[in-house]
Amino acid sequence: MRVAFSAYGSRGIVEPIAVLAARLREAGAEVRVCAPPDEEFVGRLAEAGVRAVPVGRPVAPLVGSVAPGSAVGLTQRVAELMDAQFETVAAVAEGCDVLVATGPLPVTAPARSVAEKLGVRYVHASHQPVILPTPHRRPPGRRGQPLPPGVTDNQALWDLDAEIADTMFGEMLNSRRDTAGLPPVRNVRDYAFSDQPWLATDPVLSPWRPTALDVVQTGAWLGDGERPLPDDLLGFLESGAPPVYVGFGSTPLSDPAAVSRVAIEAVRAQGRRAVVFRGWAGLGLIDDQDDCFLVGEVDHLALFRRVAAVVHHGSAGTTTTAALAGAPQVVLAQGADQPYWAGRVADLGIGAAHEGAAPTFDSLSAALGVALSAGTRARAATASGTVRADGAAVAVGRLLGAGAR
Repeated sequence: MRVAFSAYGSRGIVEPIAVLAARLREAGAEVRVCAPPDEEFVGRLAEAGVRAVPVGRPVAPLVGSVAPGSAVGLTQRVAELMDAQFETVAAVAEGCDVLVATGPLPVTAPARSVAEKLGVRYVHASHQPVILPTPHRRPPGRRGQPLPPGVTDNQALWDLDAEIADTMFGEMLNSRRDTAGLPPVRNVRDYAFSDQPWLATDPVLSPWRPTALDVVQTGAWLGDGERPLPDDLLGFLESGAPPVYVGFGSTPLSDPAAVSRVAIEAVRAQGRRAVVFRGWAGLGLIDDQDDCFLVGEVDHLALFRRVAAVVHHGSAGTTTTAALAGAPQVVLAQGADQPYWAGRVADLGIGAAHEGAAPTFDSLSAALGVALSAGTRARAATASGTVRADGAAVAVGRLLGAGAR
């Protein structure tokens, strides 16, 4: 069984693919992964025993240089991503039994075209639900193409979203399909998703309400072990009471120094120490006091099991990992699917959804007060036992089982 992956995006896209690739290799499958050439992604996939085939530009510089919602340079980036699918990914997927694609439409729509051309099975995988059409919520806006604010009919907005996707990507996709000897497609978005997309999220944290779309919810693709924490971090953790973690993952901030100061001062006001994750946000320490520790890339599950609370941006991966660890959360959503996860954390009572993206000392102190309360801690501990840890195993079974048939 040979499985090819086409994945483009931040750590929240690449990490689950690394987990699933490792599980597939353990089950005896041959795995090939096309991913961004960022050094940290290449290294993480190497840990999973997979050599990454680079596609597209490095993601970190793009995330840090493109203004949120801006469409500047979008046409060129879309063209590059589509060309990479029809060229690099097509070569990698040659001879494979299935091609799994995850990422934005300029990746997944041409990836399905490649699978169609090669005659191999195609699977669209999403690690968050907000992009999948459903009458139960509004679609997210696309870069440079805001949705009309006065429209309240969700289905009408999803229909409009499909039209916008065709306008943005249809001509470019069909031009490449024509060169590949494929007929044009009329609905780029739905073509990319297919009739049975996979949703790799936890069904308790992120319940999918049935729609006409036959969504397969596998559960989140989480690793089955924890990587050891660095000795200096372990020493800090063991030298006092559990600290509060503060990190924004792969999400950039316009003023990381200000956020670092507010966060550390608010954590100290609660009588707590802090572990600060630098990440793509560029957070840092504000002084040389010994109650704060700056970390780079570490195993988040191993760390979150040892903290009092997790202050973060609200990505699918960080939210799920904190929930699995039983850590109360404060979510400062910055955009994309993050407001959705903030709402889920608040609805489940396992943390607080901070109002607004930019915290003040007072607003973050109030949110930390909620997260560190006895009731929230108890609910977070209970919720940890409900998070499914077998999502990757479910996905492996579906991939290999279908391949065997």
